[in-house]
Amino acid sequence: MWRRILALLQKELLSLFKDKKSRFIIIAPPIIQLLVFGYAATFDLNRVPFAVFNEDRGTLSTELVDHLRGTQNFEQVSILGRQADIAPTLNGRTALLVLHFGPEFSADLRLGRSAPLQVIVDGRNSNTALIALNYVRNIVKRFNEDWAQAHGQAPPAARLEMRAWFNPNLESRWFIVPGIIGLLTLVVTMLVTALSVAREREQGTFDQLLVTPMRPVEILIGKALPGFIIGLVEASFIIVVAVFWFDIPLLGSLFTLYTGILLFLLSAVGVGLMISALSVTQQQGMLGAFLFLVPAVILSGFATPIANMPAVVQDLTLINPMRYFMIILRGVFLEGTPFALLVDQFWPMALIGLVTLALAGWLFRHRMY
Repeated sequence: MWRRILALLQKELLSLFKDKKSRFIIIAPPIIQLLVFGYAATFDLNRVPFAVFNEDRGTLSTELVDHLRGTQNFEQVSILGRQADIAPTLNGRTALLVLHFGPEFSADLRLGRSAPLQVIVDGRNSNTALIALNYVRNIVKRFNEDWAQAHGQAPPAARLEMRAWFNPNLESRWFIVPGIIGLLTLVVTMLVTALSVAREREQGTFDQLLVTPMRPVEILIGKALPGFIIGLVEASFIIVVAVFWFDIPLLGSLFTLYTGILLFLLSAVGVGLMISALSVTQQQGMLGAFLFLVPAVILSGFATPIANMPAVVQDLTLINPMRYFMIILRGVFLEGTPFALLVDQFWPMALIGLVTLALAGWLFRHRMY
């Protein structure tokens, strides 16, 4: 039995790597997407363009603006001469935010009075606006503390000291790159398995499999193993890049991580073979794969927390294997979560894999005869 399966595995791998298009799909897109996501997909803001409308004649407002210019997060693009210039500046996206200093800002500050600062921000992208406002708030807070210390004033009675657990520098790359392992592994595995049987039908070689001494279960295993192996290699490659190129900490054990990878591949291969068994052409297999991939990524917690989704959608994510894999990846990488605490994430992926493989086997036998 295993000799026949290994022969089919060899045939599948040769057909994949001899075909230029298949070889390109397996090798090039994951590398390109890894670099694009690793560098471009970030929640951090750098060089935020801002404008200043300063009615204050003192020097303290200029010092505060210098504090913003002295960081890598902000870049001053213009100085406004009148209040009517604020709206066109924001509407034309010349600046993301405008700082408005009143005429008594420096005087009020020197007299120990409250010195209001107006921050007008472009709210069309609410996430970007909130991050930029948080940056400004932190800079103003440090300015206030430095001012109070320099002039012998009492500091605030209660001072908030924040520390980010698991991600001390709050680098969004630490959150995104581990998720890319699941994303790209799913994409490659789904494409390889979803096109396997469809490619046989389209090339006219599927009938040749039917006259071989191989049983349907042997053909199913032979079709599943290439996607499993390729997905494992892709995941390992991305893990190496994440750790040694992007400097993402891997705090947990490799045993725990690879247990999650193997179970995730089991479920992904099962779904891919279901799609492949239903597809007559490679185009149908490709469309079926992307029909699954898009909601699987959206409902996985890759970019947005599942807890923020409606209750009905949260229930729908329970049948998405990538949901559990995201928790495993980020838990092992950033938290060092031990094996025992991730069992609740392991068994749903195993169950999804067994159910989808069983359905794929039933569809495979049903469409063979």
